[in-house]
Amino acid sequence: MILDKIEQLLKEVETLSAKNANEVEQLRVKYLSKKGEITALMNDFRNVAAEEKKIVGMKINELKQLAQERISLLKVQTEMQETNTDGIDLTRTPYPIKLGTRHPLTVVTNEIIDIFSRMGFVLADGPEMEDDLHVFTKMNFAADHPARDMQDTFFVSQHPNDVTKNILLRSHTSSVQARVMEQMHTEDGQLKEPIRVICPGRVYRNEAITARAHCFFHQVEGLYIDKNVSFTDLKQVLLSFAREMFGTDTKIRLRPSYFPFTEPSAEMDISCFICGGTGCGFCKHTGWVEILGCGMVDPNVLEQCGIDSRTYSGYAFGMGVERITNLKYRVSDLRMFSENDIRFLREFESAN
Repeated sequence: MILDKIEQLLKEVETLSAKNANEVEQLRVKYLSKKGEITALMNDFRNVAAEEKKIVGMKINELKQLAQERISLLKVQTEMQETNTDGIDLTRTPYPIKLGTRHPLTVVTNEIIDIFSRMGFVLADGPEMEDDLHVFTKMNFAADHPARDMQDTFFVSQHPNDVTKNILLRSHTSSVQARVMEQMHTEDGQLKEPIRVICPGRVYRNEAITARAHCFFHQVEGLYIDKNVSFTDLKQVLLSFAREMFGTDTKIRLRPSYFPFTEPSAEMDISCFICGGTGCGFCKHTGWVEILGCGMVDPNVLEQCGIDSRTYSGYAFGMGVERITNLKYRVSDLRMFSENDIRFLREFESAN
């Protein structure tokens, strides 16, 4: 009977073996060629009784699939054996393969994230291609603010009659903060829970590429919103960060500044860790080095994002990763971070 023949072939196929490619080809011809065993069974299928066709057809398909899988496996195994002469991979490069390392910007970003994570901040992320609403409008930028000009921002599409419809490459990661605030409040402006996020990412600005500036760079911004948040809370968090990042003897100072999305605003300096604050060429003989901007979240920003500014307050801060990396490793040219010069990158192997 044809079913008995199929069962016999199934047992044969399950135990197939081959020592080389010629033997694998012989097995293929025997079972899968036009004159092979399985093809012969399929030719005999037309003579099977109608009530048995379903069972016989399923068995033939099972046999054919098993034979194809088994022969394909043997082909791969024999090819590997032939290329591995005495356990040697003849296709492998004769030169030593060195392990890669993390990019210095990644090393510093991870360190920043780790410090703030231990303070209770969680990671938040958002799109690099953003709309005007989240990059500018919700961040309290005026409609005629210079940052909205083509000279400062990379626009993907512009709508002169309605700037809120503009699509652009984000110029800061504050857009992530706007999206987080939108998601974390109820209809009556109350927070579902306190917001404490850290937002790392790449940003873009239309600037000439020099040793001190680039058209793209990396930022890490932080946001904390809750009831009764004060500037003192902000100062203590930033002091803890500075001492974790640059050493326990680090001092900070806050200088008044202006940002559309915070009020009051400040820029933070750290005491120069090279000269100890006595003055040197690195700190331009001031004893201080600027590292970030910060401030209390402007009530207009809270309201734009749907949060009741009469009940809640918060602080925000932002820093450039390249700036922090320059300070830690004294990299003089910003362009080196994106040129993929292996000689430069190897200098940071010990930092990983």
